[in-house]
Amino acid sequence: MAETSREKRARALAEHGTIAAAVAAGAMAQFDDLTLSEAIVLGLYNQGVRKYVGILGHGTTDIGEVLRVYEAQGLVRMWQVRHETAAAHAVTALRLQTGETAAVITSIGPGALHAYAGSLCAASNGAGVYHIYGDETTQDEGFNMQQVPKDEQGLFLRMCATMGQAYALYDPWAVFAALRRGAVHMARPWSGPFFLLAPMNTQPVMMKGCNLLELPDAARTPKLVCDDDAVYAEATSHARTAKRVCIKLGRGARGCGPGIVELARLLDAGIVAGVDCAGIVPYSEPRFMSVGGSKGSISGNFCMNEADLVVIVGARGVCQWDSSGTAWRSAHHVVNFNLEPQHAGHYNRTTAIVGDARENLRRWIEALKASGLRPAVGDPEWAQALSAKRAEWEAFKQARYDAPTLDDPLWGGAVLTQPAAIKVACDFADAHGDVKLFDAGDVQANGFQIVTDEAEGKTFSDTGSSFMGFAASALIACALREESPYAFAFCGDASFTMNPQVLIDGVHHGVRGCVLIFDNRGMTSIAGLQRAQYGEEYHTRDLVAVDYVAWANSVAGVRGIDGGRTPEALLRALEEARAYDGLSVIHVPVYSGDDDLGGLGAFGDWNVGNWCERVQAEHHRLGL
Repeated sequence: MAETSREKRARALAEHGTIAAAVAAGAMAQFDDLTLSEAIVLGLYNQGVRKYVGILGHGTTDIGEVLRVYEAQGLVRMWQVRHETAAAHAVTALRLQTGETAAVITSIGPGALHAYAGSLCAASNGAGVYHIYGDETTQDEGFNMQQVPKDEQGLFLRMCATMGQAYALYDPWAVFAALRRGAVHMARPWSGPFFLLAPMNTQPVMMKGCNLLELPDAARTPKLVCDDDAVYAEATSHARTAKRVCIKLGRGARGCGPGIVELARLLDAGIVAGVDCAGIVPYSEPRFMSVGGSKGSISGNFCMNEADLVVIVGARGVCQWDSSGTAWRSAHHVVNFNLEPQHAGHYNRTTAIVGDARENLRRWIEALKASGLRPAVGDPEWAQALSAKRAEWEAFKQARYDAPTLDDPLWGGAVLTQPAAIKVACDFADAHGDVKLFDAGDVQANGFQIVTDEAEGKTFSDTGSSFMGFAASALIACALREESPYAFAFCGDASFTMNPQVLIDGVHHGVRGCVLIFDNRGMTSIAGLQRAQYGEEYHTRDLVAVDYVAWANSVAGVRGIDGGRTPEALLRALEEARAYDGLSVIHVPVYSGDDDLGGLGAFGDWNVGNWCERVQAEHHRLGL
């Protein structure tokens, strides 16, 4: 069979590496006839997008054919999965872990809606990913099967534009503008999903004489640095009069660890982490007070509550991050570092320092030193108070680790508590340099209080939207990475059953990792909230016994392992799982009940349920 023009272009690109090089060598014509579908794939290739995850359907058959040809030349690769939400989580996890941009691809209708639901995770965590959906035909000859059944145009475009940035390719020649907007969007440090909507009838349209050099490259966004000396002078004046300083971190503080520690020592400050900031500052740093907020620690919330000056680095002020605005009970002023002016100015009485946090922190540190400020000598009162609270928090946790099992009538005897089980698994993963992926719910809430990372890049969680099912789906990202570390997905039983298809997809794509299922047959985080607010639980438990080990072993290639009911048994299970060359599942029965030793609790407020009136009143009283 004669080689098609599409196959020739793919072969030329494989030989020369870039479109520009292939054109310069005469192997590829600058002006050529190609379909919109091929222009999309070529344009994304130009931006470095090589990986596609999803499910092809009748709405994406034409793009799928282009991917087939280009994958045959080793230019791109597609990973077929069994649920579009899992595909969205996989590319989001890849971006969070490595910074690489990949694409979700799916059909029109329910598939796109599933992927769209998963895009909430990318939007909430600022992860730049492409979502490519088929869309209804543009000539409106009648309802297309699986479109939104309503006599209006652009319904998917309207919906997608609400979640992120979106472009509908009703005209094939708009592909250059769409890709350029996407490239700029992906270059932002905090971006989210970009939706390319490709109507079924425009995908195969032949673009005659298309200029391949018009396809945009990946964009580069220069670092924005604040060089306004007056801003640093204002921040310095507040620092010099402050008695109790708290530095609170968000995900935007990644890469700023050394500067944050230096600043803390200069200001005699405590450092408090957000819930997905593990390792930005080493846990062993004496000034590190662990996590703070509505699910915060004793030490972290003490530091936040008592601080008269708050220094915020790379955070949005999410409700649980600052106890719905009530954590700063003693704050007179805020110094806020953020790329986005809206986030930098989130609080009243703020000195906003907009731009790259690492560079701007360095400039402020130099301004502080130039003003004569030096690290305190000895052990000041604030440092002593922080040290005492950190010791109290460590003792609080240790008491729970020292009582690793509790009797639970549901299990007919003693089983591990979640804190003890998560601690054993975290220590095991850390000892081997493995990645930890935390799902939403009680596992997540306990997890970010237990994690003691000394460096970044070892713990990941969807803390923006708390999407149940994220962690197991994120294991697929291991298959997408060229050199992937071993990974553990920490899941509750409820979260795992929302996205269990990793058992099949993980084997199919050669994932080497482990799903840890902490099974309490319920939604303990919500049950605990219900008890705290109303004194009763309501529809947060089930009594259906599931043999997760048998379920795992029913899938060829998956190793199902009983995690046992003691720390020693769980450790043996972890060793067996890691020695297995593939995907494994460890089932761990865990305690759920009223015993204080069964969990780590919460030490902050939250604007939820019947607490709302009190929390809102406190927020307005503080006026911050």
